[in-house]
Amino acid sequence: MSKNKNKSIQPKNIKPVSAPVQKDGQAQPGAPIGMQLPSNMPKLPPEVEKKLEALKVKLDGFKAKVLEKFGDYIVGIALLPPEKPLPKESAPEEAPKEEKKDEKSKEDKAKEEQKISLLVVVDDTTSQKMTKDELHQKFSTIIQKIAEETDKNLSPQSILLTDLWQNSYDGKYDLNKLISMSAPIHDTGMLAALKIAEIHKTMVLKKFDKYILSYVLAGSLTQGKATPTSDIDVWIVIDDTDVKKMTRIELKDKLRAIIIGMGIEAGELTGIKNKLNIQVYILTDFWESLKEANPIIFTLLRDGVPLYDRSIFMPWKQLLRMGRIKPSREAIELFMSTGEQTISRVKLRLKDMAMEDTYYAILTPSQAAIMLYGLPPPTPRETPDVLEEIFVKKEKILEKEYVDILRNNVKIRKDIEHGTKAELSGTEMDQLLKNAEKFLERIKKLFKDIEETHDK
Repeated sequence: MSKNKNKSIQPKNIKPVSAPVQKDGQAQPGAPIGMQLPSNMPKLPPEVEKKLEALKVKLDGFKAKVLEKFGDYIVGIALLPPEKPLPKESAPEEAPKEEKKDEKSKEDKAKEEQKISLLVVVDDTTSQKMTKDELHQKFSTIIQKIAEETDKNLSPQSILLTDLWQNSYDGKYDLNKLISMSAPIHDTGMLAALKIAEIHKTMVLKKFDKYILSYVLAGSLTQGKATPTSDIDVWIVIDDTDVKKMTRIELKDKLRAIIIGMGIEAGELTGIKNKLNIQVYILTDFWESLKEANPIIFTLLRDGVPLYDRSIFMPWKQLLRMGRIKPSREAIELFMSTGEQTISRVKLRLKDMAMEDTYYAILTPSQAAIMLYGLPPPTPRETPDVLEEIFVKKEKILEKEYVDILRNNVKIRKDIEHGTKAELSGTEMDQLLKNAEKFLERIKKLFKDIEETHDK
C-alpha cells in the first residue's frame, strides 16, 4: 500500500477561465476537439483557423499514442483552459539594472503563452502489481515523453482516479471545477459527468446555498462501471431541521422541482446528452433511512464522491468505513420480512389480474359482439351461453373453443372470488394471457362476419 494514499493532487500553475461556449451543441469549424466557440463570434481569420486545425491534429496524435500505449487505463484526456495572465498592477516592479532578468522573464512568458495544458486521468483501481506512487510515476514519465515527441508545447498532467476522488473527500474541488471548463479529447464518461454535475451544483448552490448540505456524485461512475452513455447519478441532502414557513414535505417538493429543472438546464448548457438522475433527500428522512439500514443509503455512502459537503457526508462515510454504522435488530427483521411480503403482493396481483384484467379483457368484447348482432348485452354469467347459442349453433360463424376460453376465465374468476382457488401460478397466468390474445384476434373477425351478415 502506498504511503501517500491520502495525498491530494492539485493542478499546478493552472487558473480557470470561462468555459467555451457552443452553438446548437456543435463545435464551430476549425475548433479543436471539444472546443466550441460563441455563436455570435465572427468568422475566424484564415491564419487562426489554420492554427486551430494544427492544434487539433496534434491533440489527435497525442490521444492516439496514449491510448495505444495504455488502452483501458485511460479514463479521460482533456484540454485545459489557458492560464490567466497576471494583472499589470500586481506584477512586481523591478530595477532597471535587472534587464537581463526581464528579457528572460519575457521569454518564459512567451513559452507559457504557447503551452498547451492537458489533463490525463488514469484508472488505478484495478492495479495490483504496483503501488500508487509507482503507477503514477510510470504513467507520468511515459505520457510526458509522448507529449514531447508530439509537440514540445504540450504540457500534460496525469492524475490517478483514486487521487481525483480523494481530492473531493478532502474538500478540495478546484480540479473538478477545472475539468468542468475543459474540452474533452477522450472520455469514457467521467469527464462529461463531472462537467454537468459541477455546473448543476453551482446553479443549485447559488440558489439554495442555505439549505444544501451535500451534493454527491454516485452510481456506476464512482463504482468504476460507467460507459460513455451511462446515466449520471447525483444526490442532494437538504437541511429541513429549521423549516418554519412550510412543512418538510413541502420544502422537499418545492426544492426538488426547481433542482430537477436546473438539471435539464445544465444539460442544455453543456450539450451533454447523458441523463442526469437527481435524487433529493431531506436530512430527517435521510437519517431515518440510515438508522433503518436502507440498502440504497448504504450504497450512496459507500460509493458516493462529494462535490460539495458541509461536514455531513464525509463523517457518515468514515463511520461506515469504520463499521460504526450498523443496522438495528428491528431493521434486520424488517428487511427479512420484506421478501415474504413482496411475494405475497405478487400472488395477490396475479389473482387480481386473473379476476379483473384478463376477465374483462375478453368478456366486454364478447358482450359487444352480441350487441352488434342486435341483442341487449347479457349478464357476465349468461354471456358464454348466449355467445354459443347465437354464433356457434345458429349462425355457425364462431368455433366452440373460443366460448370455452370465456367459460374457463369466468370459472377461474368465480373460484378465486369464492376462495376455492387459493393461488394462481405464473404458468396459469401466462396461459390466460395467451388465450385472451387468441380470443381477441378471433372476435375481430367475428365483428366483420356479423357486419357482412347484416349487409346481406
